[in-house]
Order: sequence, then C-alpha cells, then structure tokens
Amino acid sequence: MKYNSLPLVLTMGEPSGIGGEITLRAWSANHQNLPPFCIIDCPKRLTYIADKFDINTPIKAIDKISDTLEFFNKALPVFPIALKEKPKLGSVNPINSPATILSIRKAVSLIQQGSVGGIVTNPINKEALYNTGFNFPGHTEYLADICGIKCQPVMMLSSNRLKVVPLTRHLSLKQAIENITIESIIETTIILNRSLKKYFDITSPRIAITGLNPHAGEGGNMGTEEIFIIKPAIDKLIKLDISVSGPYSADTLFHTTARKNYDAVITMYHDQGLIPIKTIDFETAVNITLGLPFIRTSPDHGTALDIASLGIASPNSIISAIKLAKRAIKSSELNN
Repeated sequence: MKYNSLPLVLTMGEPSGIGGEITLRAWSANHQNLPPFCIIDCPKRLTYIADKFDINTPIKAIDKISDTLEFFNKALPVFPIALKEKPKLGSVNPINSPATILSIRKAVSLIQQGSVGGIVTNPINKEALYNTGFNFPGHTEYLADICGIKCQPVMMLSSNRLKVVPLTRHLSLKQAIENITIESIIETTIILNRSLKKYFDITSPRIAITGLNPHAGEGGNMGTEEIFIIKPAIDKLIKLDISVSGPYSADTLFHTTARKNYDAVITMYHDQGLIPIKTIDFETAVNITLGLPFIRTSPDHGTALDIASLGIASPNSIISAIKLAKRAIKSSELNN
C-alpha cells in the first residue's frame, strides 16, 4: 500500500474548542501548499464557525474519502458525522463527547481500510470525555488500544529546533517516578531510534537522556535513580549500538548550544520535556505518536477554550501537523 498517494484525515477534536477554526483557516490560508486532507466533522458546525469568523472556506460534504482528491482544491472535504446539540464555542457540552470519540474511531478505521495515508488529530478535552466513560490518559494511549498495540507507544513533540520524548506522560509526578524503569527507558529509546531513521531521515540518530533529579542526582546526593536505573539502561543501549548519552541535568540541556549535540531528547516525565519545547516552539511544535502501525500527528496545544469564541486562533500548529504527517509518510515509504 502506497500511503503517500492517499489523502490525510483530520479528526474533529473537542466540538467547542478551536479545532474547527484552525482547520478552516488552514485550508483557507494555505490549501494550495498542503497535501489533500478531509475532516471527519459535522458540516453544520464548520459552516457556523466559518460564517461566525468570516473564514473564506467552502465546505463540501463527501460520501467517500476518495472524493477528497477531487474536491480539495475547491473546498474543504468533510466526512459527515452528527452532533446531538449545536456546540457553544468555549463551553464544553459533554452530550457531544461521543461524536469526538466517533471521529477518532472512524479515522482509525479508514486508515486500517487503506483509504487514508495518515491521521491528524485535533485537540480533545479529556475531562469531558472522562464523563462518557473514556478511561485513557490521552490520544496516544487510546489509539494504541484501538490498534491492539501491546507495547506502550511513544509520544514525541517535534519542531525544527527540538525533538523531545517524555518517558512517562499523563501521570502524577509520584506515579511518573514509580514508572521509570530500565526496561521502559530501553524500549522507548529503541522505538525513538528506529523512528528517527524511518520518519526523519536521520541515518545515525544521537539521543540524549535526562536525569530525574536536580543536577542529574549529583552523584547520588540528590537521588539515586540516575545510578540504579537511568545509567544502567544507557549502558545496555550502547551495547545495542544505539548512540545514546546521559543522564544529563535537564536544566542545561535545552539551550541553543546544547541542542546541537543531539537529535532528540528523552526526558523522565511530562513537564521536563514539554516546558522547553512549548517555550521554544509553541505555535509550530507537533505531537507525533511513534510505535503505531500508521502515522498520527497533532498540534502541540490544547482545545484553547478560552479563545475558542473569539476567532483569533492561529492555524500554524495544524498546518505544521499536516505537513509533518505527509513528510513522515513519504520518508517511511522511502526508508522501508
């Protein structure tokens, strides 16, 4: 299957968030320079948003995903799903949450059928989904469950200036520390190393790994995880001929000069990695899930409910996610 020739599919995300707006603006501002994509969404919702914010994006409901290629240059192709109630931008209505889940499941089904080349997910509101019985920390874990992936997939935040992987993701800090193991570091690094070669054309990836504690434990005086968990994992990875180094103190690893010495960083917990990349590249950083049987990217921001009713959301993030998905698909096929 040549996925590079297929359209991408976008999910709706939270109906009351900025996903619809940034998708419409992405098509309006840049569709001539983007690969063809459709969105699984409610056409009435998108028409309302386009009219409300005066976004010049015609909308075309399609019956078949293959119609995306025919209509994309003229209008935004929409694979229709229904909402139970008209959403109020900026205010979550849990009654519409099942449509968010349906959009994701349909996207996965389409890629499993070979109808689309990759998935770009708009941001979801997990609190609203939890009320409907959704029991996953986020997209990454949910997609893995749908696909029946046994090993934990890897969440990488990527921009032109930094690529970072949090070893543990949506856990409390206490839980995150408890989940740091030699095995998890090795498994994550192997997936990252393979993915940097496959999706980013990096022939010999250089991977840096942070410590957990201040100053990487300072020789055991500020914690011993570096000595008994992180360093042994690094030693085993080196024996596997993976170019990995560390553990490094996280507070000195993300400045401009330091970033020249590696291609990607594995951090021990969520904020240790996401704070630097969101500071460096908030609008263009992209979330890409590694370890799935398909490409999935997403903007590296949330639903932005605070600005969803204002019409000021930037499409840069979704544009970056669309472009990265297409680039990764192309690289994957060249490197297979």
